[in-house]
Amino acid sequence: MKINEFEEFFESANFDIEEPQTDHRDKFARKLEKSRKSGKAGSNSRKIWSGLLSIAAILALVLLLSNNFNQANQSDLASISPEMKQTQQFYSGLIEKELIALNAEATPETQMIIKDALQQLKKLENRYKRMENDLLESGNDKRVIHAMIQNFQQRIDLLSEVLEQIENIKSLNNQNYESNTI
Repeated sequence: MKINEFEEFFESANFDIEEPQTDHRDKFARKLEKSRKSGKAGSNSRKIWSGLLSIAAILALVLLLSNNFNQANQSDLASISPEMKQTQQFYSGLIEKELIALNAEATPETQMIIKDALQQLKKLENRYKRMENDLLESGNDKRVIHAMIQNFQQRIDLLSEVLEQIENIKSLNNQNYESNTI
């Protein structure tokens, strides 16, 4: 068939010839109400969707965290030498452990300290990314490598200090609770 024949066929054909039955809406409403009463429509599908959404949220969180640490692991510092790769993996692992410990200590009393620490950590990560570009431009300049290692150390020091502050807060709270006994 040629294009003109197709156009003529579609222009002449009337595809909209069926009308729904007059009681179509009533039948649909009754079926919907019946499924609501029996609990079929909402409960099973909600459970399934709830489970799927939970799994998706966990996967998204894992991917986000692994992406942040993989970016550090895939940086140019690791490509300089096997020793630099080991150094980078060591520091990245320590930072990851400290972050897990920090998140485990999250309470209403420590929320502001943790939030501030994460903001400072983000600033240090941004500086590190700029240093990666500097490293590429400088051709593996030792000063840039040293600055990158210092950045890792600063991040670990920051997380350690915050964990220490949280421990101090917890011990102060424990002392207050002990002195308020009946």
